[in-house]
Amino acid sequence: MFGKPNLPSLGISAIPLIVLLAALPTVIILHGADAVADTGPWVLLCCALLSVTLAAIGRTATRRGLRWGFLRSAGQILPAVPILICIAMVATTWMASGVVPTLICYGLDILSPSLFLMLACMVSAAISVLTGSSWTTIATIGVAFMGIGEVMGYSAPWIAGAIISGAYFGDKVSPLSDTTVVASSAAGVDLFRHIRYLMVTTVPSIVIALVVYLLVGLLGDHSTAAVNPGQMTAAIHSTFNITPWVLVIPALTVILIVLRVNTMLVLFISALLGGVGIIVFQPQFGMGAGEILLAFWKGVHFSTGIPSLDDLVATGGILGMTSTIFLVVCAMIFGGAMIGTGMLSRITAAFTASLRKRTSIVGATVSSGLAMNCLTADQYLSLIITGNMYRGLYHRFGLEPRLLSRSMEDAVSVTSVLIPWNSCGITQSTVLGVSTLAYFPFCIFNILSPLMSVLIAWIGYRIPVSATAPLRPARA
Repeated sequence: MFGKPNLPSLGISAIPLIVLLAALPTVIILHGADAVADTGPWVLLCCALLSVTLAAIGRTATRRGLRWGFLRSAGQILPAVPILICIAMVATTWMASGVVPTLICYGLDILSPSLFLMLACMVSAAISVLTGSSWTTIATIGVAFMGIGEVMGYSAPWIAGAIISGAYFGDKVSPLSDTTVVASSAAGVDLFRHIRYLMVTTVPSIVIALVVYLLVGLLGDHSTAAVNPGQMTAAIHSTFNITPWVLVIPALTVILIVLRVNTMLVLFISALLGGVGIIVFQPQFGMGAGEILLAFWKGVHFSTGIPSLDDLVATGGILGMTSTIFLVVCAMIFGGAMIGTGMLSRITAAFTASLRKRTSIVGATVSSGLAMNCLTADQYLSLIITGNMYRGLYHRFGLEPRLLSRSMEDAVSVTSVLIPWNSCGITQSTVLGVSTLAYFPFCIFNILSPLMSVLIAWIGYRIPVSATAPLRPARA
């Protein structure tokens, strides 16, 4: 059934991707954006089976190649599963211990509705820079901002877009970020040199995003909130003990992250701290160790007298994360099939075959990064593959490696959250309770970053070309 390890043709290689990109929009049109979470895993599995079947019929795959492809994909994506479980535990205990309700109450008292979106973006960015983790930022302060914003009358997609824009900006420019380290090392660039060069495209993108969020806040009508903020605050106070002491839990979490403790360990400790917080700060719930362990599994639900607040302070626990984990695993299988059959190699080779000019090279890098995010469903794997694809090409045309590392960050790290079946898109949509396609148009920074990368390449600003390069690209 499996023959010699020849690469499949470009037409055959593109079929699984075309089917995937055609099937998901069809599902959305027929059943709505929320149906992607339920149908997406089966579409990914079918496309994975299709790629293996086509490779087997064409005798272009080997068992060894498939095994290598699946192992490589699993090595990149499976570590996200325990992190997702820990995030579910953190969300549960931070809610039941009063951390998130306290942040919501203080936020309603301090934050101006007109400036809320801009400040949510800025605070998320600052925390993400300090921690180097967009996932942790969104799973903690991002959840609190969702509650505050909804009470102020903002739509959930706008709030999610502002939070994600800020968190991914901070993650992108933080020296503590693993994706930033991967991008710089994949291109062979010093980390801090890479970060400094990122500012050329990143700063204009985040400034434009902040201006948009400011204008939306200043021009918007914030009198449409379903519940009066005062009523919401009173309901929270009647259900939870609101005290500044509970904020020791997120403060200790930030300290652990700044100390560069392993992400999964930080989240696990945060969940345990939240569990202790339930006993110490919310004794009225009468939850002991057994009840807290059950809450880890099933989540928590509270009756505040306000239905919208009940939904806001409810969590699904680990059980609520199972559909997300299933989608992550299916994305891993699809990525492994595309790598193992050689179809991914054939598609990437087609991207680089006729590149000669600077703008087209950067544009192809951006396009390849986006394609890898779709094909592999993982930003780390996408960064590594894209770096391997273009490193030699940039050298041949005398383009600096830092241009490659910046283009990869602009195209891969910040757009992974916009793809419904990518591990980042799956995770953040689950954590924030907003579908990927719903928040997509409002992630201003994430949308602008790849466009800004191509624009700056076309302008030629701060893009020196080596005089000793074997080949020299045209000016633009």
